[in-house]
Amino acid sequence: MFPMVTEFMNYGQQAIRAARYIGQGFTITLSHANRLPITIQYPYEKLITSERFRGRIHFEFDKCIACEVCVRVCPIDLPVVDWKLESDIRKKRLFNYSIDFGICIFCGNCVEYCPTNCLSMTEEYELSSYDRHELNYNQIALGRLPTSVIDDYTIRTISNSPQIKNS
Repeated sequence: MFPMVTEFMNYGQQAIRAARYIGQGFTITLSHANRLPITIQYPYEKLITSERFRGRIHFEFDKCIACEVCVRVCPIDLPVVDWKLESDIRKKRLFNYSIDFGICIFCGNCVEYCPTNCLSMTEEYELSSYDRHELNYNQIALGRLPTSVIDDYTIRTISNSPQIKNS
């Protein structure tokens, strides 16, 4: 008779433990119910990127001295710098500068170590394309001024900052 009583007590303890676990899960669910949704409707709403965001690289052709520091500090030797030494002025003349964003890891070393600040990171992150060859940007494509999400009136911008959401 005692084994039957102990089995009944074990069953009761397991039922109480299961109810406690269900209650804990339900309280977590209820605590998330009063939060704002984090889903955004992407093409019509965009997050404002932080000021240290590493997006597409912007290149200023006139500032570049073809020193190739960007190539040396790049972990994958990505930037392609074509130059010719002008003997009459004893300086390098830059012909072509290109970066393949299909391979780039957006580490920002090229921007950080550039001595003339001809490279900068923009807030552009929409670099998708159907052909990988379209991601190879030359100096003309890299020189395009970046489009700002804040200035586009057709898009509702959403701040990513937690202090703005609370106020």
